Amino acid sequence: MKKFFKEFKDFALKGNVIDLAVAVVIGGAFGKIVASLVNDIIMPLIGWLLGGVSFTDLKYVITPASGDVAEAAIRYGAFIQSIVDFLIIAFSIFLFIKLLSKAKKKKTEEAPSAPPSPAPEVVLLEEIRDLLKSK
Repeated sequence: MKKFFKEFKDFALKGNVIDLAVAVVIGGAFGKIVASLVNDIIMPLIGWLLGGVSFTDLKYVITPASGDVAEAAIRYGAFIQSIVDFLIIAFSIFLFIKLLSKAKKKKTEEAPSAPPSPAPEVVLLEEIRDLLKSK
């Protein structure tokens, strides 16, 4: 049992796992921001442009409510809002990954490369030259 907890501790305290946990928390917050942007700003504007349509009210009622039984409906307006959420988040992630790749590529280009080592023949000729100089 001790070995199990030691392995778990080693796994959980690796940098990648902690980075992943931070990314999940930030991603959750970003998702809420995008959802609010879509639900509270973008979709009402699109609805207004389309003649006052409220996307949250768009649905196809299969069976209407009767008594204590709630209606059965396909809420395609909410589905359209979820698609817009997804597209914004996917585009944002694409831009972020593209920015990171560009920065990483620039960093590798800026790193000075080590001068190439001389050919074995050159090394041998230099040794002969040094020996001749010393005599």
